[in-house]
Amino acid sequence: MTRGIRTHTPELEIHLLREGIIESIHKVAAVVCDNRGRVLSMAGTSETTAFIRSALKPFQALAVTSTGVIEQFGLNDRDLAIICSSHCGTVEQARQVFNILWHCDVEADALQCPVPEGKDSALQHNCSGKHAGMLAVCRQRNFPIENYLHRSNPVQKLIIDKVGELLGMPGEEFVRARDDCGAPTYSMQLGQMASLYAILASGDNVDLERIVRAMTHHPGMVAGDGAFDTELMRLTEGELVSKSGAEGVQCIGRVGEGLGLAIKARDGAKRAKYAAAIHLLLQLGWIRPSVAETLADQFMKFDDYKRLEVIGEVVML
Repeated sequence: MTRGIRTHTPELEIHLLREGIIESIHKVAAVVCDNRGRVLSMAGTSETTAFIRSALKPFQALAVTSTGVIEQFGLNDRDLAIICSSHCGTVEQARQVFNILWHCDVEADALQCPVPEGKDSALQHNCSGKHAGMLAVCRQRNFPIENYLHRSNPVQKLIIDKVGELLGMPGEEFVRARDDCGAPTYSMQLGQMASLYAILASGDNVDLERIVRAMTHHPGMVAGDGAFDTELMRLTEGELVSKSGAEGVQCIGRVGEGLGLAIKARDGAKRAKYAAAIHLLLQLGWIRPSVAETLADQFMKFDDYKRLEVIGEVVML
């Protein structure tokens, strides 16, 4: 998964400035790959390893799009978008998750994601759409529902085998751990994450293409008003597909171009990954300056005294 001989370049630095004076510094690695797995440019190293966390959700949704679940249960693109989401738990979003379960004849209490603090139902958990998608596959394939999150459940094997196929490696080779919602998550190199998003955005796989269409046509389901993924996809009108992951992970694909960008803030800072993404998308020519300015006003300027500044760039190989 390399191109050329360079294996390491300077990481990005994200500075928090208070009235122009550096108060904090974040280190960020970033990689751009094509859909053949070739590293095209990077800051840091493509071998930086992290759990992909919620940036895996579009690929976990492959278990839905590739098995006939959508057709059998009459699901639509809004359902698919919420399956890929880290949503805000709004009434509209929780109802969309319930819609999936209702069509699949699965009770809401089958969801094993936690009930968020201050909320009334697991439907409001930001991963409930992903869980509903897994339950839909279990219902359609007659897999056990009571342990659908366990790594031994066939739905989890189906998911990681699909991911492995995309990357040309056995799924069981990935190191796994429990995500905060209880589902498995996987440790990957940043170059692998970027390659996955390049494949997602390439348009070469009909099941992935449907996922991209659902996410970009219904960005409000993927996160929510004011959230980075939603705002970026709205502003780029289908040109970019974007999914955040916890602990400083951000992945973006350039739709139709077969290019993917993966970002990891080493300290897990959300503000750092968003600043890096805006900076790099502008550098790469994936967004217009007006879009970068709009996003920067929302995610890089906090008040009259504090703002973020990005130092560095991805180096072409």
